[in-house]
Amino acid sequence: MKKIQKVLLIGDAMIPKETFEKHFPSLLGNIAGEYAAGDWEENWSELQRRRLEVEKQGPEIETVPETVASEGKDAEMLLGLFVPISSKLMEAMPRLKIAGVCRAGLENVNIEEATKRGILVFNVQGRNAEAVSDYAVGLMLAESRNIARAHYAVKNGEWRKTFHNSDHVPQLKGKTIGIIGFGYIGRLVAQKLKGFNVRILVHDPYVQKEALEESGVEGVDKQRLFEESDFVTVHARLSKESKHMIGKQELSRMKPTSYLINTGRAGLIDHAALLSVLKEGAIAGAGLDVFPDEPLPPDSDFVQLDNATLTTHIAGTTAEALSNSPALLMEDIRIFLTGGKPRFVVNPEVIAQEDFERWYKE
Repeated sequence: MKKIQKVLLIGDAMIPKETFEKHFPSLLGNIAGEYAAGDWEENWSELQRRRLEVEKQGPEIETVPETVASEGKDAEMLLGLFVPISSKLMEAMPRLKIAGVCRAGLENVNIEEATKRGILVFNVQGRNAEAVSDYAVGLMLAESRNIARAHYAVKNGEWRKTFHNSDHVPQLKGKTIGIIGFGYIGRLVAQKLKGFNVRILVHDPYVQKEALEESGVEGVDKQRLFEESDFVTVHARLSKESKHMIGKQELSRMKPTSYLINTGRAGLIDHAALLSVLKEGAIAGAGLDVFPDEPLPPDSDFVQLDNATLTTHIAGTTAEALSNSPALLMEDIRIFLTGGKPRFVVNPEVIAQEDFERWYKE
């Protein structure tokens, strides 16, 4: 068993330090000599603003958190959620060997710099997969069946029964659902939709045909998916290659009775193109939980639309997804430090580096 001299636990308004501290004794208590804990950003609104900027521009835009500056000099491990793990943070933690985040996204981690410095990075894949997949199905129903609009009308004294799609309000049975991205979340969406007796198309160039067949879905190219789907739900990872992968060309292929659902990353969609087709009624509607700028400005044109259901980036926010994430992260790191095979290592090439191997065997 590899012993760790000191660990930093850096929480925030979404997963506070107390949640990390709760799981630490049982999972890493006999491995780490000591720990120090703090919160990167305790204000909920500020956290949303800062983490969105980090996701767009990278962790180097942020300064070193106070807890890191005061406690990080002799720490070998850092665990957090949205804390920006930048080159500046690494400089402040010269003994850092393991960095872990309680999320699948790695926008707040400078992976290239970590690998160069011999820092092994962990994340937690699928921590909120159940939550997000539930929510995606919920947004399909909310938008296409006008649930949110009817609720808003009743709360404002109107018994509304006529909507933008009154001539073609759909039921899910028999419809074609297109899933963009077939990772853990995409697979759960497919699994949950099967109870509605739908046909499922998938576009994900990184998934083998055999894996698609085993899941009972049909792999297709992007053009065909947009042309044939009644609902398109987006679950791809955001990268330089996938940014704005859904733009004017893809949206123009959709049926006028179809819906676009996004509980993934805002950057996957060209929002100017989406706004245009929604205004024109070229597609029936959209359900959106993520936006290029959050909070969504009150004067945003999206707010004026009657064929869009808009929510506040809450698809992955359930009690279970948040409270269990630190435990999943710590358990995987514990497996690694006790000689087992971890699931969530991001840069495994670090393990073979001479300096890291020597540290691990000390």
